[in-house]
Amino acid sequence: MPIKIDFKLAPPQLGPRIERLFALSAQKILSLEQTWKPAAGTPVFTVRGRYTSRGWTEWTQGFQYGSALLQFDAMGEERFLDLGRRGTLARMAPHVSHIGVHDHGFNNLSTYGNLLRLQREGKTPANADERNFCELALKVSGAVQAARWTRLADGTGFIHSFNGPHSLFVDTIRSCRSLAVAHQLGHVLMGEQDAKISLRQRLLEHARNTARYSVYYGEGRDAYDERGRTTHEAVFNPVSGVFRCPNSQQGYSAFSTWTRGQAWAICGFAELLEFFHQANARTGAGRQSGAADPRNTRSTFLRAATATADHYLDHCCADGIPMWDTGAPNLHRLPADYQYRPSDPYNAWEPVDSSAAAIAAQGLIRLGNYLHASGDRKDARRYRQAGLTIARTLFSEPYLSTNPRHQGLILHSIYHRPNGWDYIAPGQKVPNGESSMWGDYHARELALLILREARGEVYPTFFGGVA
Repeated sequence: MPIKIDFKLAPPQLGPRIERLFALSAQKILSLEQTWKPAAGTPVFTVRGRYTSRGWTEWTQGFQYGSALLQFDAMGEERFLDLGRRGTLARMAPHVSHIGVHDHGFNNLSTYGNLLRLQREGKTPANADERNFCELALKVSGAVQAARWTRLADGTGFIHSFNGPHSLFVDTIRSCRSLAVAHQLGHVLMGEQDAKISLRQRLLEHARNTARYSVYYGEGRDAYDERGRTTHEAVFNPVSGVFRCPNSQQGYSAFSTWTRGQAWAICGFAELLEFFHQANARTGAGRQSGAADPRNTRSTFLRAATATADHYLDHCCADGIPMWDTGAPNLHRLPADYQYRPSDPYNAWEPVDSSAAAIAAQGLIRLGNYLHASGDRKDARRYRQAGLTIARTLFSEPYLSTNPRHQGLILHSIYHRPNGWDYIAPGQKVPNGESSMWGDYHARELALLILREARGEVYPTFFGGVA
């Protein structure tokens, strides 16, 4: 295994790094708030250290205001609560009813979801109007996301991506948390002839089909079947509902692994394991309407989570940072043992992706904690300590952005390498030194998770506002 896991690392040891991270984070959030012009669109990634927009889909604005809410959660500074609340009220309503994207969990759980969670946890005063407002937004968001549905030949289906009804993106496994929260709030999707469509059932079907078609298990599915690798996009015939082929929009190829997509799978499946464990414990396993066998659900999600986690840890560098794609075309030009060394974001051949590391690290910690609670102490320790090891790397130079003139928090994030969207600085051959809204947000979310544990506080979950 290339990653060199520190099995002695504990959350309190990361405390000083996290305190420093949030001190820098405060500067970055305020800088963006002071300079960003809403008419320019949504901030997406940095160019020469300044956040810019990039029209593709509107999936990052929730990270902008959600970051302020995470900052308040971690440090207790009221101005960040006000900033996050104002931004949510002023800018996020179109995202609640956006029928053209698969990103509701990213935008709306990061804003309305965090506001609701903070109130439920007692970190903000009880406010019935705000609670009802956020609950309504989350109900609508979950239903709108669930309506983006493609039915398959076996009668199940999936939430299709912005590419159209043929397209299942691995990314959506984390964004479909919106369905889980809306279901927990008692909501359903109303269809033709007043049909009541279960959001829980659609969540289950989408997640199972992601596990089936987006994740590989080394069982000879095709000539490139390798346990734990993922494909960014699974393509279906929308008329017959039959699977056709793997594909990739942001990775190098359909037959290599785009590591941020893999990270979404690690984190998404780990969170769904947490969610269904909590839901089954509270309501009684299998007694909900339309519920499937909870043991089968657990085994499907756990199989996907552990396969992707193992593959990530086997293919990242020694410090836990991955290259942007495991099959990137110039990897052979790197030193033969590059995976056994700390990552080099300034290498001349292929970029790393720190945002994939931030997402994966959170998933690994959640997966480890879930397994520990389930009695699997050996694997639990390996995943959890791997997540903490990656966090230590991210929360230090050369990944932590200490330059006050740079608006990003975590450096060396990659957006869309095939399209050439990432900035390449003079004197460099590949993108590096820049940040992204999702990378910065997930680094803050990761830091908050570890900080909460170090303080002995409530373990944060996406469903904490409704559980």
